[in-house]
Amino acid sequence: MKLPDQRWYIASPNPEQVKTLVAETGLSTLLAQVILNRGIDSPKLAQVYITPDVETLPDPLVEFPDLLPSIKLLKEAIETGEKIAICGDYDADGMTSTSLLLRAFNHLGGDAYYEIPSRMKDGYGINERIVEKFADEGVGVILTVDNGISAYHPIKRAVELGLTVIITDHHDLPEKLPPADAILNPKLLSIQSPYRGLAGVGVAYILAVTLAEELNKSEDIVDPLLELFTLGTIADLAPLVGVNRRWLKKGLKQLPNSQLIGIQALMQVAGVSEEQKQLKPDDIGFKLGPRINAVGRIGDPQTAIELLTTDDPGIALERAMQCEQINAKRKSLCEEIEQEAIDLIKTTPINYKKDRVLVVIHHQWHHGVIGIVASRLVERYGVPVFIGTYEEDDLSKIRGSARGIEEFNIFESLLYCDDLLGKYGGHKAAGGFGLRSENLIAFRERLSEFAHQLLEPHHLKPLVKIDGKADFEQLNAHLYEHIDSLQPWGIQNAFPVFWTPNVKILEQRTVGKNHLKLVLAQDNGEEMRAIAWRFGSYFPLPKRLDIAYKLTENHWNGDVNIELEIVGVRLPTSPTIKAENSFTYQGKDYICHYSEKEKELKIKNYQGKVLAVRKGQRTGLLGINRQEAKEIDVTKKPYFDIIKEAMRTLNLTK
Repeated sequence: MKLPDQRWYIASPNPEQVKTLVAETGLSTLLAQVILNRGIDSPKLAQVYITPDVETLPDPLVEFPDLLPSIKLLKEAIETGEKIAICGDYDADGMTSTSLLLRAFNHLGGDAYYEIPSRMKDGYGINERIVEKFADEGVGVILTVDNGISAYHPIKRAVELGLTVIITDHHDLPEKLPPADAILNPKLLSIQSPYRGLAGVGVAYILAVTLAEELNKSEDIVDPLLELFTLGTIADLAPLVGVNRRWLKKGLKQLPNSQLIGIQALMQVAGVSEEQKQLKPDDIGFKLGPRINAVGRIGDPQTAIELLTTDDPGIALERAMQCEQINAKRKSLCEEIEQEAIDLIKTTPINYKKDRVLVVIHHQWHHGVIGIVASRLVERYGVPVFIGTYEEDDLSKIRGSARGIEEFNIFESLLYCDDLLGKYGGHKAAGGFGLRSENLIAFRERLSEFAHQLLEPHHLKPLVKIDGKADFEQLNAHLYEHIDSLQPWGIQNAFPVFWTPNVKILEQRTVGKNHLKLVLAQDNGEEMRAIAWRFGSYFPLPKRLDIAYKLTENHWNGDVNIELEIVGVRLPTSPTIKAENSFTYQGKDYICHYSEKEKELKIKNYQGKVLAVRKGQRTGLLGINRQEAKEIDVTKKPYFDIIKEAMRTLNLTK
C-alpha cells in the first residue's frame, strides 16, 4: 500500500483567544482559528483583516520620506517637458510597474519612454550601458522600477553625467545605498508599516497616484492604475498582507469590468466567461497573473507592456494571443523539465535524503522556468531544491534557482557557499545563483554540510500546514461563503486547510490523467464528495484515512455543491502522543517535535532558532545549530510558557 510521504503541521491556537475572537467578530470557531493562525491575535486586528477599509492608513507622504522630493522632481520634469526614462525589469513586477507609470505619464502630460534590460545580454537591473544610452538620448530624469537599489555604480555614473535619478524598488537594502536624488523602497520603512510588503508595482502605484493628486489630475486614472497594481501584485506573488490585501480586495472586484483594453483582451483569450465574471470575480486576477508572468520568464517584455498600455483593440487582442501562446509554451516547458529532473534523480541516482538537499543540474533547460520547476520538486520531495542549467554560450557557467522548506534559509545557504559562487541573491524562501561548472561538486557538498546543521531526517517530507480539525457537518455553503469573503488568499495568507480524522472511503475512481474522485463519510453518516489531484498513483486508497483538504465549490448543470480538494492523507493515527506539530504563541508560529528515543523536545521559531530541552532538565540549548547554541534556563519566561504550550500541542502533558 502506497501513500504520500508527508508531514503534517496542525496549528493549535490558544482556545481562549479563539473564544474571544468568536465572541467579538461573530466568526465561526473554524475561521477564528484560521485568523489566529495568520497572526491576527486581537479583535481589533481581526476587524481590519475582515474589513480592510476600516483601517486608517498612514499618509504615504509621511511614510516615504523621499516621496515628496520625487513628486517635486517629476512635476518639474512634466512642466518643463524634460525627458523621463523608465528603467524597468523583465519580470512580471517590472513589466506591470513600467506599464503603470507609462499610462500615468501619458495621462499627466509627461514625455516618458522605457527601457528593459535584456535578460541574456544585461541581466537584472539598470547598468552603465543603459545610463549612458539615456544620457546620449537627452534624458533628464531616470526613474527605475522594481530595480536600482543595489545598482550603486550605474546610479553614480548617472549622477556624474548630470541626470536626476529616482529609484523605486522593493528589494532588500544593500550595505551602501546608491547616490540617487530620491529612493522609494518599503524596506526602508518600519517593519510594522502596512506598506512594508509592497512589490515594485505597489511603489510605482503610490508614486503615480500621489503625483496625479498633486497635479489635480487623478480623476479617470486611479482605477486603471489600481487594475495594473492588482495584476502585478498577483503575478509577482507578493505577500497578501497590509495594503496589498486591502487594495487587491478592491482591485480584484474591478478586473471583470476592466477599463483597460488589454485586460479585456487577456480575459477573452484566457476563456473567462461572463458567468465567471459574475460568480467568481476574485478568481480572474489569479487566472490572468500567470499569463503576464510567463511573458517575463520566456517571452519579450515588450509584448506585455504593449498589451497593458495600448488603447487599440486590434493590438490588444494580438498581444493577448501572444501572451496566451507564451503561457502554453511555459506550461509545456515546465512539465518537460520537471519530468526530466525526476528521471535524472532516479537514474543518477541522487540521494537527496542523505544530502538533505537536492541539487539537480542539466543541459538545455530554460532558465526562465526552472524556478517554477524547483517549487514543484520541493512539493514532490520535501527538501530544499537547487536546480540549474548550463549557459548556452558558455558551458563552463551554470545559472540556477533555489526554493526552500520551512526550516531552511535559501539566502543563508548561498551565503555559506559565497566563495564558490558568482552572482547570487534571494531571501529565506527562494533565490538565484551562478557558478562555474568546475565548482559544482564542491557546491553540492557545501550545501549538504549547511543542510545537516539545520535539518533532521523527519523534516525531509512534503509539508502540509493545517489550520484545524473539522467535522463534515461544519462544511457547508455558509462556511464557504465566509472563506470566500476573506479573499484574497495567497502568499503569507494561505487558503485555509482543515483535517478530519478516521474518514471512511465509500467510493473511489480515477479520472483524467492522474486524479481521484472520492465519496467520503464520517461514522455519523455525514458524507462529502472530494477530488484528489495527482493522487492517481495511490489508487486504491485504504478504506479509512485521516484527510487534509481545502473547501471548493463545484458548479455543474446549474447546481452548486461544496466539495473537498484533498491535499494530504495519512493512516488514522492514535490521539495519544504526536511526534510533530506546530502552534502559535503570542502571535508567533512555532514548530515542535518530540523524540521518544532521545527524550528530547525541540521547538523552532520563525527565525530558525531551535530550543532543545531534555526531559527532567532545567536547562536547554537555544540557537540555529548545536555548535553555536547557548545554554538557557528553561524554568524562566518566556521559555517555560513556550515549552508548556508545545507539550500541550503534542499531548505530552498528563
